[in-house]
Amino acid sequence: MTLPSRAGLDAVPAYRQGRSAPAGASKLSSNESPHPPLASVREAVQDALGSINRYPDMSAAALRTRLAERYGIDPRLVTVGAGSVELAAQLIHAVAGEGDEVMFAWRSFEAYPSLVRIAGATPIAVPLNAEHAHDLDGMLAAITPRTRAIFVCNPNNPTGTVVSAAELERFVSAVPHDILVVIDEAYVHFDRTDSYGAGIELFRQHPHVAVLHTFSKAYGLAGLRIGYAISPLEVAENQRKVAVPFGVSDLAQAAARASLDAEDELAARIHEVVTQRDRLRALLADAGWPAIASQANFVWVPAGERTEELEALLREGGVITRVFPGEGVRISSGSIEDIDRVAATLVRTEAIA
Repeated sequence: MTLPSRAGLDAVPAYRQGRSAPAGASKLSSNESPHPPLASVREAVQDALGSINRYPDMSAAALRTRLAERYGIDPRLVTVGAGSVELAAQLIHAVAGEGDEVMFAWRSFEAYPSLVRIAGATPIAVPLNAEHAHDLDGMLAAITPRTRAIFVCNPNNPTGTVVSAAELERFVSAVPHDILVVIDEAYVHFDRTDSYGAGIELFRQHPHVAVLHTFSKAYGLAGLRIGYAISPLEVAENQRKVAVPFGVSDLAQAAARASLDAEDELAARIHEVVTQRDRLRALLADAGWPAIASQANFVWVPAGERTEELEALLREGGVITRVFPGEGVRISSGSIEDIDRVAATLVRTEAIA
C-alpha cells in the first residue's frame, strides 16, 4: 500500500539544525546567545509555570501592546509567532500561493526557499554580489507580474553583510507598492552601521513594508521560540488567519516581556558578542582565511573548495560550526572562552603548517 504524498514536497529539503557539540566543545553552529538566561527572565518563566494547564493567550495581547507602545504604532500591526522563521512563513502564506513568486537573495536564510515551496509558490533566488551582499539591482530586475513578496535579510544570514539605510530606501522606493518587502532583521541588534533600525523607519514611510524581529538571538530566548512582525494592517490580519493556533506559549510571552524590561543588561551582553565577533574575524583573517566583515553574531568564511578543511580543523580543536559544503563555514560569535578556543586552534594549525 502506498500512502498519499503531496506533490512537490520532494523539492523541499528538511531544515538542518546546527550540529550539536560534544561535552567540552564550543557549539558555534546555531547563532545562539552564549549567555544563560537572565535571572529576571528565569523568574518570569518560573512564575508562568503555574498556569501551563491553560492555553496561552493566542493574541499575545500584553506583549503586542508593549511592542506597539515602543514603536508608536497600532497594536493590530504587531503579530507574534514562534520565532522569525514562523513569522516569515505567515507572511508568505498571507500574500502568496500557487503561481506566485517570492524573491530573496542567495545565499541567505536557509529556510526561505522551503517556506516558499511549502506555500505552493515559486522561490526566486537572486545571487549575492561579489561582496557577498544583496544585489539590489539584480533583485529589481527579477521582479515579474507574479512577484508577491521580496525578503531582504539584513544583516544577511549567513554572510553577515548589510544593506545600508540609503540603499534600502532606494530599493523599497523602486519596488511596486503591490509587492510586500519583508525586511528580516533577526540580527539587527548586532549591527553597528547606519542600517540599524532602518526597517522600522521604512515601515513608517512606505505602505508595502513588513519587518521581522526575533527574541532568539540578542535576547537569548532561542529555546522558547518567539518573535514578532510589524506589518501593514491587511497583511497582519491575514497573518493571524494562517498562524498556528496557540503557537506561542505563555512561558515565551512572559520571557519576552521580561527581556524588554532588562535591555540594559542585555546591551552589555550584546556588546560582548560584537567584540568577540570582530575578534573572531580578525583571527581568521590573520590565519589566512577569507573571513567577511560581519554585522551579525557570526562570521562567514567563503572557503570554497577548502570549506571541509576549515570545518575539520576547527572540529578537531573542539569548535563546532555550520558548514555549507563547497561554499563556506559560518562560525557563531560565542563567549570569550569559545573564541579563545578558536584562537588556540588556529595557532596550533599554523604551527603544524
